[in-house]
Amino acid sequence: MTSSTDVSVIDVYQRHGMAWARLRSDNLLEKLWLDRFCALLPAGAAILDIGCGSGLPIARELIRRGFDITGVDGTPTMLAQFQRNLPGVAAHLADMRDLALKQRFAGLLAWDSFFHLSPSDQRDMIPRFQAHAAPGAALMFTSGDAEGEAIGELEGDPLYHGSLDPEEYRSLLAAAGFAVIVHTAKDPACGHRTVWLAQQGG
Repeated sequence: MTSSTDVSVIDVYQRHGMAWARLRSDNLLEKLWLDRFCALLPAGAAILDIGCGSGLPIARELIRRGFDITGVDGTPTMLAQFQRNLPGVAAHLADMRDLALKQRFAGLLAWDSFFHLSPSDQRDMIPRFQAHAAPGAALMFTSGDAEGEAIGELEGDPLYHGSLDPEEYRSLLAAAGFAVIVHTAKDPACGHRTVWLAQQGG
């Protein structure tokens, strides 16, 4: 994923994926949001984890809850960790901007991944969510809380983040048939993440 600032997110995670996995806490700060997401899904539902990373702790938790996970990540280093941590779980090496699995899922998750896309790529990504969503599918992703771009860092390398305006997210989601169920900006109970939970019309 390359932004207008020429910061390659995939390259950064390829170089520092092992370090990221060590830094990523096993503490499931996301539990309340996963509870909300899972409440919209039938038992044993198929979930597409877009930007699955190492699979820990989120994909592992969803598997523990009985869901059928398919992971997608654009970084070989991260996908190798996913396959090592969750052997036998379906996983695909793919840039999310090119996602075309020809399969629909009851749940779509893009946690701490979608916000690495530029605003223009995020706009183009919403129809890809729709193309992979079964009727009634739940979609959950994290974003910025306001329109703009920001550069963080991982192991000293710049790490790109982008966001649309909240009203534009609402408009794009509605156009793709997703109704927003919950949207919380800078949730203090979840590491100050801004989270969207939406559902596709049945």
